[in-house]
Amino acid sequence: MSKQITVFVLLIIVAALLAILAPRACGYGGVGNIAQQTASGTPPSSPTDAHRIEISIIYAPEYAPFMPKIMEDFNRVSEQGKNPLTGSPWASGQKMIHVSGKDGSSGTVMQGIVNAVIAPGNSNVERPTLYSPSVSHWLALANRQVGHELFTLADAQPTGLAPVVMAIWESRLKAIQQKHPGQPIGWEELLEVMNDPKGWGSYGVSGRSTVYYGHTDPFISSTALSTLMAEFYASSRYNAGQVDRRLTMDNVNNPQVQEGVRKIEAMIKHYSSRTTEFKEYIAQGPEYVDFVALEENDLIYINQGRTQYKPPEKLVALYPKEGTFWHEHPFAVPNADWVTAEQREAAQVFTQFVRSEEIQKRIMDAGFRPANVKVQIGYPIVPELGIDPLQPTTILEVPASDVLAAVQASWQYVKKQADVVLLVDTTGSMAGAKIDQAKQAMRDFVSDQRNSNRMGLSRFGTDTQNLVALDSLEVNRAAIDQAVSGLAAHGNTALYDAVLETMKQLAAGDSTRIRAILLLSDGKDNSSKANLNDVVTAITAARDSRAPILVIPIAYGSDADIAALSAIARASDVKVQSGDPKSITQVLEIIASYF
Repeated sequence: MSKQITVFVLLIIVAALLAILAPRACGYGGVGNIAQQTASGTPPSSPTDAHRIEISIIYAPEYAPFMPKIMEDFNRVSEQGKNPLTGSPWASGQKMIHVSGKDGSSGTVMQGIVNAVIAPGNSNVERPTLYSPSVSHWLALANRQVGHELFTLADAQPTGLAPVVMAIWESRLKAIQQKHPGQPIGWEELLEVMNDPKGWGSYGVSGRSTVYYGHTDPFISSTALSTLMAEFYASSRYNAGQVDRRLTMDNVNNPQVQEGVRKIEAMIKHYSSRTTEFKEYIAQGPEYVDFVALEENDLIYINQGRTQYKPPEKLVALYPKEGTFWHEHPFAVPNADWVTAEQREAAQVFTQFVRSEEIQKRIMDAGFRPANVKVQIGYPIVPELGIDPLQPTTILEVPASDVLAAVQASWQYVKKQADVVLLVDTTGSMAGAKIDQAKQAMRDFVSDQRNSNRMGLSRFGTDTQNLVALDSLEVNRAAIDQAVSGLAAHGNTALYDAVLETMKQLAAGDSTRIRAILLLSDGKDNSSKANLNDVVTAITAARDSRAPILVIPIAYGSDADIAALSAIARASDVKVQSGDPKSITQVLEIIASYF
């Protein structure tokens, strides 16, 4: 009898231990109780590769602030032996899922995936299980490039919605609305301001009268691609009488439509590669730029004061009356040989996890409208942050993929072209590694520029020497490369004289182009006839023209005169870029995207 009791007691103890150790269903509708399931977040044992499915995702930069945590939460529950979507134990025979990922610019990643299919030896190759661009335009363009359905568009699931808006300073929008009381505002009214001889002066806005606009690169940025299409839609309406909701190849190739888009692009102050960098510049305020194309979530980000600069007034979303596009941040699995059937199924589990109500609320916290209709729109999609939750009311139809590709390609000849002079400090302090690395960085910068831009090269020390006169890069590439190779470090620093002389050179050129001086200096002025105030006054005087002369200083090395270069940058409404022999190439890559 005692043996039976002992066995019975042992069975009870074993059962209790098993109950404690067994996975407990969490009734999962989200991830609100994940932290309670494991204090350390470390699984009791690491599953072998045979017992788990590895999937990867590349997502748009807008998701970078929260997607790593979403992946972490998914993996934590999965490693506990549960399906993160349901909270129930994995079914018999099911493998746990582990997801890893990174962010990347939508256009660059799309090209990397295309290259993996048709040019696997290319330096830009990507093979993710899931690709999440900002908008499905890129999926259609990928299909067009490879010549078959690399992505099944009908299967791509939206995960976070954001309309493309014109982010405009509240004072500017109110001034336009006073001119057009009770009327919807769009491209037509923005062009009216630009074409008014007095500009903002006719709208009661003090300060700079010229209209400044900005957007990013449509070969890299989703926002820029959607914006360029919206410009073609607006120009088709006002310059060719085309009011259909679907853009056609005839519209894109119409010379009148193209000229209309050029007029819109004429408002550009400068471009940038990605919104990620551009929104930091925008936050400097109305003196920097009047309006800019953004996803709605980026406008919220700026108004929440999360940028380096605190905005001096509120940005508001202008939903153009002519229409705009929704960015849906789709999750799409490529129909490619690097994705297995079980990875495809696992990707669907992760997709539905991201679309679950709990995760959708978290995505909305970052400024996106929920893709799950069960989640009610709330903060931060509110007027206090410049948003109208009832807009947009007019949505433009996405054109056919061949039209999409034609719009993108058209940017080369409708964009605002640039005149750029590289002004390089070649004083004695630049000797050695500084000058050698600067030479290579300048070569890389020039190679990134399009032939339609014009470029020149000047050097300064005790005096200023124009080594290559401003001309198209088609003509000047070889001459600039040769002149850069011959740069030598010697002499004193007449920085202020060099800037003023180079400004005179640009001022005599074409005022319909972006005009910029890239000033690379590593020291303090010690031999100019002019002073800092002369330079600031000259830049300020040119600031209100259709094409102000931007002086973009690069403080090269630890001895650069940061105070003087900052004053020059502020006069141009830009900021000093900081570089050294190790980082100068990267700094110039960022600046290259301005043009």
